[in-house]
Amino acid sequence: MNLLTDPRWGDALAHLPDYLGNHVRVSVAALALGLVVSLPLAIIARNRPVLRGAILGLASVVQTVPGLALLALFYPLLLALAALTAAWFGFSFSAFGFLPAVLALALYSMLPVLRNTITGLAGVDPAILEAAQGVGMTPRQSLTMVELPLALPVMMAGIRTAAVWVIGTATLSTPIGQTSLGNYIFAGLQTQNWVFVLFGCVAAAVLALAVDQLLAQIENGLRNRSRLRASLGGLGLAALIAAPLVPAIARPHGGYVVGAKTFAEQYVLSALITQRLQSAGLSATTRAGLGSNVIFDALAAGDIDVYVDYSGTLWANQFHHTEIKPRTELINELKAMLARQNITLLGELGFENAYALVMPKKRAEALGIHSISDLVAQAPSMSIAGDYEFFSRPEWAGIRKAYGLSFRAQRQMQPDFMYAAVASGEVDVIAGYTSDGLIAKYDLVALDDDRHAIPPYDAIMLLSPKRRDDGALKAALQPMLGKIDIATMREANLRASGNDATSSPDAVARWLWEKIGPK
Repeated sequence: MNLLTDPRWGDALAHLPDYLGNHVRVSVAALALGLVVSLPLAIIARNRPVLRGAILGLASVVQTVPGLALLALFYPLLLALAALTAAWFGFSFSAFGFLPAVLALALYSMLPVLRNTITGLAGVDPAILEAAQGVGMTPRQSLTMVELPLALPVMMAGIRTAAVWVIGTATLSTPIGQTSLGNYIFAGLQTQNWVFVLFGCVAAAVLALAVDQLLAQIENGLRNRSRLRASLGGLGLAALIAAPLVPAIARPHGGYVVGAKTFAEQYVLSALITQRLQSAGLSATTRAGLGSNVIFDALAAGDIDVYVDYSGTLWANQFHHTEIKPRTELINELKAMLARQNITLLGELGFENAYALVMPKKRAEALGIHSISDLVAQAPSMSIAGDYEFFSRPEWAGIRKAYGLSFRAQRQMQPDFMYAAVASGEVDVIAGYTSDGLIAKYDLVALDDDRHAIPPYDAIMLLSPKRRDDGALKAALQPMLGKIDIATMREANLRASGNDATSSPDAVARWLWEKIGPK
């Protein structure tokens, strides 16, 4: 199919008002906060070398922290602060999405603003300052009427740089729950929807370039003392900010919020839940691409209402249990532990998505490898790839402890890319997922966990504390429970890995409901 005539462009355009409006909203708020903090600090520190060095040093350190890590760090910090304010002062706030994104992006914006403001003020000719003092100006008058106007062009250059940085980094705010143009990129990567990836990248780049050019117009107007040019740049910037914000503000809010993690199966299941709620006449939106720990905390805090998780993930990562228990016993214990946090385990969907070590079928047969135990002797000469979190999860520690595995090399990859990598021989083994249709697509085989080092991973539906007595929500979701077997989920995941309009999460979710829904 020709990329330019791909019908998924229409789907991408349909999401643009929501994604762009939210991207602009968080970027403007972050840049404004950064300016409010940075400009006074720069003015105070301009004639104090020690303070100036300390502030610039701290701002430089912030720039060395990867954007995604900085954004992710703010969520648990704000979550803890929200719990403290609720306990001490009787009020709380949402630590999900907008607030952590604004704070992290504001920190990112500070360095160029601080540096250029200090440089611009330091570059004012001392003779001009003496003249201002000679005509009787106070230090405040000299600052506001002489120094800042002369330094403004240099300051604007710093603001331009900060604006571009903030707009670019805002695409990384999707995993902490902030809707942005990054939703295109994260969803596209996970579902191999390259139209979405390209659309998101181009949209973010165009937005950044447009803002940069309008700020440049303002900067040139200030530098050349042209009020007309500066005014035109300001009006253009105001129009660019206002246009995408209007539909985002006008859109009705409320209803149920459905969460999803960052892999294709989760996009499909969240789309299915959303469609079921909407078919029952309930308002529902999706927050997809959330990090594994963020999504559970968001449910517990009531920032999302429902999502699908996996029993083994909760058992090992949320509740830090290392012992392996039979499926029914593990589910029952999870229900009790979740209930103590007022979280409802509504039920099981009917399939298991467990971690598994996966190899090409032909190579495994040639080497006589059918189980993880068979792999042990060959592992020192092999490489293994896992997703971004696998090697830091307790499941991997449990596998290594149970089998004594030691590989020649470990690599981290985008989940969908791992399957192509192992099929092509780029790596020898991957940590795949038992419900993934790509195992069949690439003629791979999941090795038996003959020592039972990996816990059961039944897909289970969770409801937030505020929805535990919501009869309408439960009634809408009940028909999904126990209806999706492993073969059906593998086929759904395989469909989601396609490259046409029928592979979108919404389309696959509709197919899945036709397959499992009441006849």
